[in-house]
Amino acid sequence: MTGKERRSWNAPLTEEQLRAVTIGEVTPLHGTILLAPYNPGWPAMFARLEKQIRDLLGARVLLLEHVGSTSIPGLSAKPIIDMVLAVEDSADEISYVPPLAAAGYVLKIREPDWLEHRLLKSPVIDGNLHVFSRACEEIDRMLAFRDRLRSSDTDRRLYERVKQELAAPRWKYVQNYADAKSDVVTDILTRATAPSRA
Repeated sequence: MTGKERRSWNAPLTEEQLRAVTIGEVTPLHGTILLAPYNPGWPAMFARLEKQIRDLLGARVLLLEHVGSTSIPGLSAKPIIDMVLAVEDSADEISYVPPLAAAGYVLKIREPDWLEHRLLKSPVIDGNLHVFSRACEEIDRMLAFRDRLRSSDTDRRLYERVKQELAAPRWKYVQNYADAKSDVVTDILTRATAPSRA
């Protein structure tokens, strides 16, 4: 992507774009996706990571939430703890990456053309730390999607069915599987963000 292009939140990444935003080599999957049954220990794993991140960053943490499928009770998931962190300015890596790196977190994704998103991998527990700036609309989408799946059995079952169908084929990259879920995520988010008719 050039600096003039800006992908939509749900636009699939091309292989060229994936390589451009990945720090280091892109690791191919060339296989199916492992979905584990819901593990009631996942919230405790998040709590350990949350404490560590808050201890490392202190007041720089403006928001830190458990998101993704491991945050939805009863939903099968790739056994990776997804977290969303809001900082003042996610482009200002020097303000938050060094303390995390000193504790073993590795910066893997840098997307200046998509909401200045950064992704760091956790050193001990398998986790993805998604970093955005304060009040970024993607944080609202992630939380709305999580909360909808926590509160709607119908949408949770729909999402689980689509995930299981998409996990079976062989994918070149995990990102291809994630991108393939865009339609169902958009569908559920539309309901999650619809005005209340109370």
